[in-house]
Amino acid sequence: MKSLGIIPVRYDSTRFPGKALFVIDGKSMIRRVYEQASKCQDLSRVIVATDHEGILKHVHDFGGEAVMTASSHKTGTERCAEALELIRAAEKEDFELVVNIQGDEPYIYPEQISEVVYCFSNPSTVIATLARKIMNPEDITDPNVVKLVFDDHHRVLYFSRSPIPHWRNRSDEERVKEVHFFEHVGIYGFRNSLLQQVVKLPESSLERAESLEQLRWIQHGYPMFVHITEYESISIDTPSDLIKISNMKN
Repeated sequence: MKSLGIIPVRYDSTRFPGKALFVIDGKSMIRRVYEQASKCQDLSRVIVATDHEGILKHVHDFGGEAVMTASSHKTGTERCAEALELIRAAEKEDFELVVNIQGDEPYIYPEQISEVVYCFSNPSTVIATLARKIMNPEDITDPNVVKLVFDDHHRVLYFSRSPIPHWRNRSDEERVKEVHFFEHVGIYGFRNSLLQQVVKLPESSLERAESLEQLRWIQHGYPMFVHITEYESISIDTPSDLIKISNMKN
């Protein structure tokens, strides 16, 4: 299956502006993400989609591929869709599968990307993502940790910033022991044709309520398959998250 990995990156991150160019152990964050993604043997190609000339030049300078996209995009998915169309128009090259790789996970495992690609060996899979079992009780109630629930066939039922499922009359510690809670790992795979469909969908009420784009797709009836991963990758949303990277390496 011909698969394209796209790393959507905007410069003006609300909580950490310019984080893509922040240097971690001698390399920028975007370079680390790009190099990790490029190690995935299940991707035919990796490209950065950005709205910033500095990021574009930086990627080209270290030998990576990048395209310039509009600054008006509200989501990384929209940026990925434009990047795909730019490649199609310029190079007449097409891909069966597009993987949206977060640009703020400098130590993402190539195996995680492969897990997403593997989901599409099932012909009924049109959107795929990852989840990981929550081990830290504090994460259950942390609104920055997105939770999800899924059915017995691993189709996602719902995403939420609140604890789901609600476990009545239990402490957080008891919840972790008595029921499995899962956090969403923000990587998505789309079949080519479907990516162009989902970016045209209107914003949904559930999406507005939770501020989670993926709820738009579910509310509009697009099934999403989730694979449970054992790999732990850290996203850098704020400067303070850099401490997590330090702890992860120690």
